[in-house]
Amino acid sequence: MDAEKTDAIVIRLADFSNTSRVVTLFTRDFGKVSAIAKGGKRLKGPFDTALDLLSESAVVFLRKSSSALDILTEARLKLRFRPNPGNLATFYAGCYVADLLANLTLEDDPHPLLYDAAASALRQFMEMADYRLSLLRFELVMLREMGHLPALDECIHCGEPLTSPGPFSFWVAQGGLLCANCQKQEFSQHQLQAGAVALMRHLASEENISLSNITAAPRQLQEIRHTLTAAISAILGHRPKTLRFLQF
Repeated sequence: MDAEKTDAIVIRLADFSNTSRVVTLFTRDFGKVSAIAKGGKRLKGPFDTALDLLSESAVVFLRKSSSALDILTEARLKLRFRPNPGNLATFYAGCYVADLLANLTLEDDPHPLLYDAAASALRQFMEMADYRLSLLRFELVMLREMGHLPALDECIHCGEPLTSPGPFSFWVAQGGLLCANCQKQEFSQHQLQAGAVALMRHLASEENISLSNITAAPRQLQEIRHTLTAAISAILGHRPKTLRFLQF
């Protein structure tokens, strides 16, 4: 068995025995990993608070060659997730991030940029009461990294550039936007104005962006929220339950 070292976010925990846990980690270098943490339930065990949900830790684990669980041998806490005291919804936003990482990523499929986006979002949830832009940024990066980002530059039906003031609509089944000329009643439509589309493009960028410099109107946030909820629900086959606790 080979020992691997990486940074990881705890996205799921389950009891394994009286003293041990199965922990699901989203790691920066190896993607999603499921491992058994022996002694992980002990109050003063070998992992202390490093295995709290949404904590970020430097971990060491042993890879198993078979279908058996990997073995977590070390976890050193780097950052413990503490929701912003000014807004309880930041806790649910963190849980939503964990749900998406658990359900939309594959075992042993690394996405370092997605890891960085998740870690950044969790830090921002702790620091800022208004979590909305941070969460939308994470969702768009996740969709981009997993190959599900909606087509935002041209009409999914006619191929014309989306340069008009809009409105546009999101065609869920085809994963892209429709221009005003191609909108039809039978399509599943979620309306977006040009400003919301431009903001989505910016938030989905591969470049590092400063959210503190972005001003978004309530209507833009709501339009993007409805679009991303439709896109993610179509991929999962159901609407994420945690979303009911989040206000936009």
